[in-house]
Amino acid sequence: MALPTDEDILLQQLRDPKTRRTTFSEMVKAYSEPLYWHIRRMVLSHDDANDLLQNVFIKAWTGLDGFLGNAKVLTWLYRIATNETITFLNRNSNLGSMDEAEKVVSQLEADEYFDGDDLQARLQAAVQTLPPKQRMIFNMKYFEEMKYEDISNILGTSVGALKASYHLAVKKVSSFFDDDI
Repeated sequence: MALPTDEDILLQQLRDPKTRRTTFSEMVKAYSEPLYWHIRRMVLSHDDANDLLQNVFIKAWTGLDGFLGNAKVLTWLYRIATNETITFLNRNSNLGSMDEAEKVVSQLEADEYFDGDDLQARLQAAVQTLPPKQRMIFNMKYFEEMKYEDISNILGTSVGALKASYHLAVKKVSSFFDDDI
């Protein structure tokens, strides 16, 4: 069984006890990779990203009955992933300083799953100095190339506020490299 492309059919299959498990399994297969990278860009650690991704699908599974279909399923999953990630970062992160940025570069270079060069590691370090929500906006716009409208639906923030936050994030990331020269 393949995941239906029609959102109404997908919702019907997720609500039907006979097709729910199979449809959810297909949904996990289809959406795991984009959600993994969405999370990974925020937490940087492969293991943390995998743990958070599991939490996302557990929350989605347990919350299926409460999902009203007001948003697309993928948007709903991104919102769960975003909330899980921000909660994780707020609980476990003291990033924001230059010393912590240097630590990020060292961790990335030591990570067997990181295949970027020094410039990419420095960019990730610069992004890590942003506050979690601003970092999420920057990642969604810059790396995932999402439209502001889609980000707005996921984060529940106005497009104008997103544009302002993204602009500030770009300035901060740019100044990180200016300070580095």
